[in-house]
Amino acid sequence: MKHLPTIARILLGLIFFVFGLNGFLNFMPPPPTGMPEGAMAFGEAMMKTGYFIPLLSGTQVIVGVLLLANRFVPLALIVIAPVIVNIIAFHVFLMPSGMMIPGLVVLLELYLAWTFRNVFRPVLAARAVPT
Repeated sequence: MKHLPTIARILLGLIFFVFGLNGFLNFMPPPPTGMPEGAMAFGEAMMKTGYFIPLLSGTQVIVGVLLLANRFVPLALIVIAPVIVNIIAFHVFLMPSGMMIPGLVVLLELYLAWTFRNVFRPVLAARAVPT
């Protein structure tokens, strides 16, 4: 059990590192069954911005590296949290199939956030006082 946080951190880091690299290198094939119309439109809209896919992929690669290197882990978890929310929203509303990896990502994120809960406690203070 004492190695579980390390395993979760490495697994989450690998997922974001690999999927982030895929955003730049496109080495993963698209789903064989195709994508629903709404999911296709959403993906095209992100690509047409010219900046969003590189920003998203770069964020995923950096977070993946931080998690794999065991550096700034709480910061990496905070930075990637909105990305995870959008991944889940995408799958719930636009592409309900393929929830296995997003579900795993949510579980790993929540487990690691719980593991680092003492670090997050000051951030969640209702009334913070500057020093």
